[in-house]
Amino acid sequence: MLLQVILILVNAFFAGTEMAVVSLNATKLRKMQEEGDKIAGKLLSMVEDSSAFLSTIQVAITLAGYLGAAFAGENFAPVLSSWLYNDLGFQLIPLTALNSVAIIIITIILSYFTLVFGELVPKRIALQKSYEWAKMACGVIRGMAFVLRPVIWLLSVSVNGVLRLLHMKVEAEEENVTEDEIRMMVDLGGEKGAIDEDEQEWIQNVFDFGDSSVRESMTPRSDMDALDIESTDGEILEMIQETGRSRFPVYEESVDTILGILNVRDYLLDRNAGKNTALKDLLRPAYFVPETMKADNLFKEMQKEKVHIAVVVDEYGGTEGIITMEDLLEEIVGNIYDEFDKAEQPEIVPLGENQWRIAGSTPISTLVDDLELPLPESDDYDTLGGLIVTRLNAIPKDGEQFDMEIDGVALHIEKIEDHRIESVVATLLPKEEPEEK
Repeated sequence: MLLQVILILVNAFFAGTEMAVVSLNATKLRKMQEEGDKIAGKLLSMVEDSSAFLSTIQVAITLAGYLGAAFAGENFAPVLSSWLYNDLGFQLIPLTALNSVAIIIITIILSYFTLVFGELVPKRIALQKSYEWAKMACGVIRGMAFVLRPVIWLLSVSVNGVLRLLHMKVEAEEENVTEDEIRMMVDLGGEKGAIDEDEQEWIQNVFDFGDSSVRESMTPRSDMDALDIESTDGEILEMIQETGRSRFPVYEESVDTILGILNVRDYLLDRNAGKNTALKDLLRPAYFVPETMKADNLFKEMQKEKVHIAVVVDEYGGTEGIITMEDLLEEIVGNIYDEFDKAEQPEIVPLGENQWRIAGSTPISTLVDDLELPLPESDDYDTLGGLIVTRLNAIPKDGEQFDMEIDGVALHIEKIEDHRIESVVATLLPKEEPEEK
């Protein structure tokens, strides 16, 4: 009986060790090793050479299991079969048959205790205390691996031979972590409270940043602050005071002809020195980028070229808008305000159940993703205002108000300024139930 208990405990030790080591985080172990933890270094070598480690564990578990079954059958089966035959009166059944029944009963009982105390309980404990358990077992496993090296070599050769016969790879391919898996881990970390909500949003934004185009982040030409090359000093100073910007694109006749970028510092230093240099001679070269360029690529290029503002152009060379380093950073961390920025009204204001006041400049993708509005997305437009104008097939008049419905969403256009749709009240209509025939 004592030997049986010892074998179950041996099984428990190795089963728990297997679970503990498999559960270890290699990155965390590597960091602990760099900080001087020698045990972490030994555990890291076990994790990285998992085939030798698992072979050692399996040899030990298999030996413990088979020895336990053999000793139980040898020691308890005759006693149980004799008890069934002599004491319980099963004389009609041959003793050899009773012996087989006894072995089955003993195997079932042994399997129960081995599963509970030799597998499930130690593995549960090892999952909760993986590093502590692995640290405790490290020396024993390394010692056994050394002693069993010939056996492990033989097993490894045998396994590799079978795999080759099956035309399978001997070495397991290392799986790369995908973006979706990282996103899932971030979401799980947010649910568990390990990652703050802001941090979670930033990490998700970093991945979205690589998928978004410059067009999605830029300031469109209708909203950009630009200077005419013929602007007077008074007009330039007024523009600087009103906007608080440090750089302005300068155009000739129209914004489709950008001559360069005026740095406010250059301009003010020149005027303060009384030089009154011509505006054209103060301009720095403009940095032009296509609207289809990915935001992360532009960020790298602007860092490399040491520019803070870029002019976004379409396929025909016409100016679509401008984009700054601040615009790109805001795609990750959210709006960045300074003392010159006016307080912005929220793009979406809830008015009631399934009803919102929405700015015309709100991207359709935001309404689809955040509000789950069934609005159509297209390359022909980016914003709610663009969708409405596309459906109208006309430019609305200032001050005009009207209603329309698009794909189950009722839209009340309540404010139009400078031929732009500024504000819309959107109501998600209830789905019509199909009539029963």
